[in-house]
Amino acid sequence: MPTNVQVTCIIKRGGNKNPHQRIESLRGNHGGQRWLMSEDAAIAELEKPAWSRSWNFYVSVAGNIVWVIVARHNGRKYLKTEADGYEPNNLLSLSACPV
Repeated sequence: MPTNVQVTCIIKRGGNKNPHQRIESLRGNHGGQRWLMSEDAAIAELEKPAWSRSWNFYVSVAGNIVWVIVARHNGRKYLKTEADGYEPNNLLSLSACPV
């Protein structure tokens, strides 16, 4: 059964502050340990069948859990959050991870 882990910040490719820039990595804390995972690794993890997955990713928005999912645009896979009725995208709205 997968463990649910919160994404607390993101790293964008090239450190760009453009809100539509692609995500390079996700970071969070789980069980007192800081973790970092590339976008490609997170996509691969989320594409596994639920029974063989190690982690599910989520962000917290106003105290509510919003799940991170894999989406596709022009054949390219990327990460985003499920639709929750709020704009902008919750994942891209996270703060940049400290260096």
